[in-house]
Amino acid sequence: MRVVLLHDAVSDASAADERDVVAQMGAIGPALAALGHGAGRLPFTLNLEAAAESLRAIGPDLVFNLVESIGGQGRLIHLAPALLDSLELPYTGCPTDAVYTTSNKLLAKRLLRSAGIPTPVSYTRDELRRGVEVIPGRYILKSVWEHASRGLDEGSVVRAGAAAPLLEALDERLPLLGGEGFAEAFIDGREFNLSLLDGIILPQAEILFEGLSASQARIVGYRAKWDESSPEYRGTPRRFDFPHSDQPLLVVLDTLAMGCWKAFGLRGYARVDFRVDEEGRPWALEVNTNPCLSPDAGFAAAVARSGLSFEQAIGRILTAATNPTP
Repeated sequence: MRVVLLHDAVSDASAADERDVVAQMGAIGPALAALGHGAGRLPFTLNLEAAAESLRAIGPDLVFNLVESIGGQGRLIHLAPALLDSLELPYTGCPTDAVYTTSNKLLAKRLLRSAGIPTPVSYTRDELRRGVEVIPGRYILKSVWEHASRGLDEGSVVRAGAAAPLLEALDERLPLLGGEGFAEAFIDGREFNLSLLDGIILPQAEILFEGLSASQARIVGYRAKWDESSPEYRGTPRRFDFPHSDQPLLVVLDTLAMGCWKAFGLRGYARVDFRVDEEGRPWALEVNTNPCLSPDAGFAAAVARSGLSFEQAIGRILTAATNPTP
């Protein structure tokens, strides 16, 4: 089978999270070869006509969709699968609707609530401008569209008890958040990542907050994900081993993750991030379509923990793309 790896157009000047797609292709290419498939690469840009012409000329049997942003904007991520739909080309990962509804975090939160999946209370800038009543407490200021923890650092967590100061803090951080942000109640507790492969839940992972100073918020910010030399990176390892006392919680997390899979119409592979508060209540933070497949990323670690090889996981992703479940 002829496969095209469709990916973000990156350069040496691109940010660390954007350049990560190179590592992904470096792992996926050999896996495809081991499975007997030929693979080429095609960068995806805002020139949709050129992309369509290139895809028609190549005539791939399948497109491996690795596009995470277009022109440096996460809000455009859905254009890649949408174009592939219009060309009637099969592609890996989640369909266009799921990619769009999860990339807009505010829309995703509405869908989570409608599906009965708990997610922290949040306020939009419009709500804050109107003077909505704010529950006093700590809030994390997040981007509506950007992923990969862009704009998240120790300054992202603020305390507020009214709309005006929360809006002021949010507006100050907008340049770091891609221009559009919201405030979400900060759950100061444990963090879990649940990876799903073709509708099957892989071993649950917990992010540990070790070696962080008392003043540092327990978050997986940009440095924790992408700066290997930072104390945040070294201080947030993941674990897959849990005491027996955690088993009831893990069952609940599995149920909620599968609920997200069904509610958002996910396909191929995905990851759902949760926080668990001090009372043991889980809260869904984000649903991630087509999560990072780099060898050192959480999804690959969960695959390895499950006993599958990376090649076997890629094979299942291909099968889900060529034989989608109705």
